[in-house]
Amino acid sequence: MVLFSLPLMAQGDLLSELEQQQKDTMKLLPHKMLFTQRMLWGNRGLMRHFNSFALTKENREKELKIRRTMLVIHQITGFTTLGLMAAQSYVGWQVYNGNHSLAETHEALAGVTDVFYFTTASLALFAPPKMIDEHKGYSSIKVHKALAIIHFSSMIATNILGPMVEDNPQLKPYHRAAALTAFGSLFAAMVIIKF
Repeated sequence: MVLFSLPLMAQGDLLSELEQQQKDTMKLLPHKMLFTQRMLWGNRGLMRHFNSFALTKENREKELKIRRTMLVIHQITGFTTLGLMAAQSYVGWQVYNGNHSLAETHEALAGVTDVFYFTTASLALFAPPKMIDEHKGYSSIKVHKALAIIHFSSMIATNILGPMVEDNPQLKPYHRAAALTAFGSLFAAMVIIKF
């Protein structure tokens, strides 16, 4: 009887040790992450296949430095994007009011704005996750994320409707509404995070 229980005790010890390691590892990551963060930085994420990003306390500290750098660049490119959107809105308004000589400028600004906007979004979506879960209740970060859903959706709509306006002028009000919603919600997202 004793001989049969020894392997079971050894397996039980090994199992509890593995469970403890898994608990220790799980504490290194927040419970909730964006799907893009989970895909890259999760327990079995793509980045975990590289030794320099194995899930250890030391590597998580490096990841948090990477996160901070990415989010600082996210803020800088966000303000740049906001300025580009303002310029594009002004030029677009001029085109809508009959100054068609600015149509190419509007399109060029749209391209540059898109590059900055989607770069800014990518920096937030693919940054390593924070160390702990967010607290329950109101926070400026939660409002910022809610506004991000609005301006991201509006930006997609603006890009879909923009090329369609030339052949379907009746879509102008919808294109303008999507663009103004993108600008307004991005502006609000920037303000809420700074104050």
